[in-house]
Amino acid sequence: MKRRDFISKTVMAAPVFSLFPADLSFIARETPPAGKLEKRSLGKTGEMLSMIGFGGIIVKDATPEDAASIVKFAIDAGVNHFDVAPSYGDAEIKLGPALEPYRKDVFLSCKTTKRTKDDARKELEQSLKNLRTDHFDLYQLHAVTSLDDVKTIFAPGGALETFREAREEGKIRYIGFSAHSVEAAMALMNGFEFDSIMFPFNFATWNAGNFGPQVLELAKQKQMGIIALKAMAKGPWPQNADRSKYPKCWYEPLLGDEDIRMGLRFTLSHPVTNAITPGEAGLFKIAINMRETLSPLSSKEIETIKTKAATVIPLFKYPNTRS
Repeated sequence: MKRRDFISKTVMAAPVFSLFPADLSFIARETPPAGKLEKRSLGKTGEMLSMIGFGGIIVKDATPEDAASIVKFAIDAGVNHFDVAPSYGDAEIKLGPALEPYRKDVFLSCKTTKRTKDDARKELEQSLKNLRTDHFDLYQLHAVTSLDDVKTIFAPGGALETFREAREEGKIRYIGFSAHSVEAAMALMNGFEFDSIMFPFNFATWNAGNFGPQVLELAKQKQMGIIALKAMAKGPWPQNADRSKYPKCWYEPLLGDEDIRMGLRFTLSHPVTNAITPGEAGLFKIAINMRETLSPLSSKEIETIKTKAATVIPLFKYPNTRS
């Protein structure tokens, strides 16, 4: 859908779409049927995605039966965005069969850590086979961190050449990236017209780490889809912490309904398309079951979260002052 047509339909379909107040006016919101997740616009693409997305690492090491079960749970709740990557162990192989019955009705995104044209092409083709699909709705550069990576990606023979060619071939529809570095994210956005960005937008990194506001602002200016990571993160694991209950989380997750809801509401109160939950099935289910209580924060609640953020160590800071 062309941007002009999307904006026109957004304005004309008032009962279905409504603009959020204040700082959420950047995105469109689709009111969900009872018991389903609301959907939000993915930048200027015309796509509407569930405000909570499914991180494919959830099915890493799962049995085929468990993978099918959690995917069905997600679909029944209204999840229509599934994201995965080759670096998530066997997640692609497990997600492919589980998602196959629903493929035509979902938005499937995948990623590559490869930075050169040939390597990215090989990984793309293998991922398509693993996911049992002929195309990805969104294909992303994965975990870009350094400016050297950005330089390689944009250079002749860089991964971006594969992305452009694959889009022309119909093997991918939209082009995006994920990053955990402000510098890399800004350089990527200034170097190419990406459709989407996947980036940590978290209560602690935002308020105590100055990590995220500058990235969100530029993404808004460029009318990109904004996919949020780490909404349910507390911070780095404390030294000697027992991580056995959450082996797929490289950070300490928020625990307890009050804190989890706070983290999700903080992130979703910004003009993001959706939030991807941690890779633990239990935490994903908790987030989904909160779907009808994730309203935007009030001014008073925002001040409370700022106070809370000051008591934790943020997962990321900008500039990075750690040794």
